[in-house]
Amino acid sequence: MTLSEVFWDRHIPLPKLSPLQAKVCVGVVALLCFINSYDGEFVFDDSEAIVNNKDLRPTTPVSNLWRNDFWGSNLSSNSSHKSYRPLTVLTFRLNYLLVGGLHPVGFHVMNILLHVVISALMIDMFAILTGGLSYDETGRIQNLAPKTSLLAAFFFAAHPIHTESVAGIVGRADLLCGLFFQLSFLSYCRAFNKGSDRDDSFSVRWIVASLLLCAVAMICKEQGITVLGVNAAFDVLLICNVNFYELSQRLLLRKKTFSIRDFFQTGLPRRLALMVLGGLSMLYARWKIMGTGPPAFTEVDNPASFAENIFFRMVNYNYYYCLNAWLLVCPWWLCFDWSMGCVPLITSAVDWRMLWLVLLWCFLIGLIIQAFCSQDMQKRRYFYSSCTLHIRNVLHSDVCSFYLLVFVYDLWLLVRTLTLALVLLVVPFLPASNIFFRVGFVVAERVLYLSSAGYCLLVAYSVGQCCTRWAKYRKLLCVSMMALLCVCVVRCALRSHQWRSEKTLFTSALSVCPLNAKVHYNVGKNLADRGNSTAAIVYYREAVRLHPTYVHAMNNLGNILKERNALGEAEDLLSKAVSIQTDFAAAWMNLGIVQNSLQKFEAAERSYWNAIRYRKKYPDCYYNLGRLYADQNRHVDALNAWRNATMLKPDHSLAWNNMVILLDNTGNLGQAEAIGREALRIVPNDHTIMFSLANVLGKLQKYKESEGFFLSALKINPNAASCHGNLAVLYHRWGKLELAKKHYELSLKLDPEAPGTRDNYNMLLRKLDQLKRP
Repeated sequence: MTLSEVFWDRHIPLPKLSPLQAKVCVGVVALLCFINSYDGEFVFDDSEAIVNNKDLRPTTPVSNLWRNDFWGSNLSSNSSHKSYRPLTVLTFRLNYLLVGGLHPVGFHVMNILLHVVISALMIDMFAILTGGLSYDETGRIQNLAPKTSLLAAFFFAAHPIHTESVAGIVGRADLLCGLFFQLSFLSYCRAFNKGSDRDDSFSVRWIVASLLLCAVAMICKEQGITVLGVNAAFDVLLICNVNFYELSQRLLLRKKTFSIRDFFQTGLPRRLALMVLGGLSMLYARWKIMGTGPPAFTEVDNPASFAENIFFRMVNYNYYYCLNAWLLVCPWWLCFDWSMGCVPLITSAVDWRMLWLVLLWCFLIGLIIQAFCSQDMQKRRYFYSSCTLHIRNVLHSDVCSFYLLVFVYDLWLLVRTLTLALVLLVVPFLPASNIFFRVGFVVAERVLYLSSAGYCLLVAYSVGQCCTRWAKYRKLLCVSMMALLCVCVVRCALRSHQWRSEKTLFTSALSVCPLNAKVHYNVGKNLADRGNSTAAIVYYREAVRLHPTYVHAMNNLGNILKERNALGEAEDLLSKAVSIQTDFAAAWMNLGIVQNSLQKFEAAERSYWNAIRYRKKYPDCYYNLGRLYADQNRHVDALNAWRNATMLKPDHSLAWNNMVILLDNTGNLGQAEAIGREALRIVPNDHTIMFSLANVLGKLQKYKESEGFFLSALKINPNAASCHGNLAVLYHRWGKLELAKKHYELSLKLDPEAPGTRDNYNMLLRKLDQLKRP
């Protein structure tokens, strides 16, 4: 054994593979875990970030990506969440271009491949954090802990907490951030390669490269900046081998003098200065891009942050940390959303959940004391530091000293690995901790993608220690380790299957968070979208019961009740929704529709104008306002409202069609023809407009053109009974009686109860009968 070896590594029950073999094996495990999500649908947040995000479309200038947030909203907007991730959106746009549209397979495949690459690269990162930084003659990083790093990478590749980031397409942000996080760390390590150009003891070029990669990680997701903290800890603990116990004795107790010269000779202050300057520059740029204002979150997003009592606010934050830690340890109960009552707030000091806080901090403090503050270990570690320059003399002169040195080195490896694993666990989680700023969620599995690497390293470290200390149980430990890995793979496969569709994803959350109103809302919305409005009502009602101020659930429930003609209850629900959230434009519009159906015309008009006041560009509301005016025979106002709708949304076919029909009904056939032709230039394949224009042209006795539009409409929608019936009337007037008979019969076959068609058909038959008589 040499001092460069990690003493527990050889006891881990895994084969020693070459670097390429290890990466391939880890990649295969990562692929097995998530391959069944490759043909999943767009689910949950994918709708806003991808399906409805105009920044993905080729018609949108690429420059918009650098001005808009992750969801396609302008960063200066008050409603923006300020999530600035242009590089991630750029990869979505690339997916869109490569597959020629919104086909989810390409998006999912890229996510899976990214996770495979990240899992394979984790071997290099774990090797450095465990075995230290060492280069061979060719400049390659040597893996001094091949089994430990391989085991940790296996656990990382198969950790179920990653399902949201891999199987959910919007998780691309976490994956890209994780990839550039790794590259930034590995670039920082390259700064200490003896074969590189150096400034004293390190290469400034590689430090700058690491900072640039950190900036790239940050524009993939904000969490990327935390790599600077990991790099700094790596430098202090591994490169400079700073002795915290001894340093504290010198600075606080003044037992020894502190040499500034020795401190500066390490080059650490210059490297830290570079990282601090780079980090502050990134934060300043991010602050300016964000519009120098934080995102506005509501109490629903993060209820603990709105608690008036500071003590209970901190208690609930710490309880959230416990939940995150539990998800890392036992990722069986996973949920796409943990808000809205999923995690009830702790409001009493005697709440039994306070026990979890005590256990968490006892465990963490114990690890920190073991890693940083143990006087016995720190003295041995310091002894090792002072002796490393004389290893060869010690080895040749005194066998006992050799074994003592090996023992001290082993202790140092334990301390260093434990400390760096804790750093990798805690530092990437800090942006989600509510310590520096309020975040917009309670618990989010996606934010643990990077932190799970620290946890996986701790697990591999623990396995190595167990195999070393309890060698006689090595087979049992081996079986347990493989069983745990297999369970993780199976859990990943099951969970990624649940992410394949919104139906399975939302339903799976009911057993995990039955008190979460958003879960019930999403289940109800999915059922309504699939036409099962009866079941949707049950879930919407439960969502409102669990969260009485849930305005979106009230709005959707009110819509279904409106369609079922339960207008009174629908009006009550929508009125309550707009009283809770006065700027809820969609609820105002839906309230106007209900009030119009109840013939409360003045109230309906006020509701429509309120909707337009809160959403200036609201074509659907102008359309419904036009219908209100048409019901009141205010024809000019109706036409103006529909014209506004088409100006805001040129392809608003309903507004165009209603204008043509209204002008037709009021005898303005020339104007109706002009509007219809204008509409078809903008929406050339709309069969309803073709039908309405054909009716107008028939009344103008332009039979040939009218026939052409009827036939074009039937080509698009051949089963339209009304179109066959009106074409039959055209032929009837035109004198093409056999064709008229044919289309009357087709219309009656499709709709035997079509009004007027039976009478017209009988009239035609009598005429044909008369013509046959001599």
